[in-house]
Amino acid sequence: METTHASLIIRLAWEDRTTFEEIEERTGYTEAQVIALMRRELKPSSFRLWRKRVTGRVTKHRKRFEQRLVPEKDDFEA
Repeated sequence: METTHASLIIRLAWEDRTTFEEIEERTGYTEAQVIALMRRELKPSSFRLWRKRVTGRVTKHRKRFEQRLVPEKDDFEA
């Protein structure tokens, strides 16, 4: 893999607002491939920090993020 391409994927993966779906659209790398690349390219402590940061993060998954943007019915009841 080209170093600049790996650097782009790593930068996108660290960004909170860039979803895995957007990364796949821009680079062709699936979520699993991004995780494998991060594991291979980062120091072990940096990889653990990144995984802790993105695991369960709503903004890294487009579907979860869009679901959070739609208010629940209960939000309108007072």
